[in-house]
Amino acid sequence: MLRVILEPALLFLSPFAAYMAYLYLRDRYPFAVDHWTRSAVSSLALAGLAMAVAGIFFLGFFAEPHRGAYVPAHIENGRLMPGHAE
Repeated sequence: MLRVILEPALLFLSPFAAYMAYLYLRDRYPFAVDHWTRSAVSSLALAGLAMAVAGIFFLGFFAEPHRGAYVPAHIENGRLMPGHAE
C-alpha cells in the first residue's frame, strides 16, 4: 500500500528536487524565498502533476498483470499459512 502512494509522490516531487539542485549548482541558496516565485512553483507543480499522472498510466499499462486468485492467510494443521496468489 505504501508503494501506491510513494511512487506518484516521488514523481510529483522530482521537479522540485531538480530545481533545488539547479539552484545549488548555480551557487544560490535553494531555500531562499526569492527563488520560489509563484510562477516557478506553479510551473513545477504542473510538471510534477504531469509526471505523476504519466507514471501512473505507464505503470498501469506496462506492469505485469496478476492472474489467478488470492488465497488469504489460513491455518493448516495448527500452523499459520501466509496468504498468496495462485
